[in-house]
Parts: sequence; C-alpha cells; structure tokens
Amino acid sequence: MSEIDLVIFDCDGVLVDSEIIAARVEAELLTTAGYPISAEEMAERFAGMTWQNTLLAIERDAAIPFSAQLLTKLEGILDVRLRDEVEMIAGVDAALAQITLPKCVCSNSTGARLQMMLGKVGILDAFKGKIFSARDLGPDRVKPKPDIFLHGAAEMGVDPARAIVVEDSVHGVHAARTAGCRVIGFTGGAHSYPSHADQLTEAGAETVISRMSALPRTISALAEWSGAVSA
Repeated sequence: MSEIDLVIFDCDGVLVDSEIIAARVEAELLTTAGYPISAEEMAERFAGMTWQNTLLAIERDAAIPFSAQLLTKLEGILDVRLRDEVEMIAGVDAALAQITLPKCVCSNSTGARLQMMLGKVGILDAFKGKIFSARDLGPDRVKPKPDIFLHGAAEMGVDPARAIVVEDSVHGVHAARTAGCRVIGFTGGAHSYPSHADQLTEAGAETVISRMSALPRTISALAEWSGAVSA
C-alpha cells in the first residue's frame, strides 16, 4: 500500500520563482532603513518567513527599531513586482501533470497573492479549491508553526503522516516535520544558495531535489518506502 496519500506544495520558491523577487525588495527596503543586507543573505536567513516576523527577528537581534510604515510598505511594492516579474519554476507544469495523487498548496503568502501568482503562471486550475494560506488562519499561525500543514491535511481528509510536503525553506521544513508530514526539499529556485540542500536536510527533509523533473519519481520512490521517518 502506498505510504503517501497527499502531496502538499509550498508556493513561493517551489511552484513560482518568487522568493528571489521578495528578497530583492526586502533587501532594498531594509538597507534604506539602516540595516544593510543583500538579497542573497535575505534568502538564506529569512526565506519562508513573513515580513512581519523577519522585521521582528532583525529588531531583536540588531536592536534596530523599524517604523510601522515599513511593515505595510513592502506589500504594495511586492504585489506590483510579482505581478510583473514572477515566473513558474521550470518543469512545474510537467511535474503536476505526472503526479496523480491529490495535491494542495499550503503557504505563508496571502490567499489573494497565491491566486494571482498561480493564475499568472497558468497553474491555478491544478489547485482550484485546494489553496490554503496560513495568514487566513491568523497572524500567529504562520510557518515555522505547523498549523497550515495540519489545516491543509485536514481539509483534504488525509492524516498528516501520509502527506508529503515539497518545501524550499528551513522554516517550512520545520513546520512540516512538526506537523508530522514527510518532506522533500527543493533547491531549484533562483534564491538558492550553496548550503541550501544541507540546511534542508538538517531541518528534516528526507531527500532534496534541484529540478522539478525529478519530483514525480522521487514521490513514487518514497511512497514505496515503508521506513517513513517519524515526526
């Protein structure tokens, strides 16, 4: 019997190549606000985190108070940039066509942004009615908390232990593993960095792939492996 009944996709950096766009905008805003940082460092340290939690982490570690305006300023700029620039991760459409298991999206992005990005790259229909935003659950329930994966599995009627999550961020892997899901790490986005695969593995990913073309056969292999790592 298959060990997997559901494939849960993160969105940013897994289905759409949006993390690098967000990292560039965030780095520009933070540098202007007095905290010099590169887009590459943003991606390595904060990918998968909400902007609010990123600002709180920097304020705590660097003791730099940011204005409340910075919290809201990002959203408008990023929506425009994503609408103009976001592209599908190479090979996602073909991979989705080959995966016959039920599929859903569980993301920290807002529901409206998820709809926009998936629609822009042409894969919205693959997940219609099965797109779940952690922010819809509440501001204190975003990754790295496990809530969105527990919610997505429940909505799909699947035990989290029989779901496999495709994630590109350490925070997302932690969230999925805490929820009891198995995890495939993904490093094929433009925001990837040299230690990316190692960090995803250390966080709890069972295996890491760098190309979407490898996803269907990786899921098939893990589905037949009865030695699932316990949560």
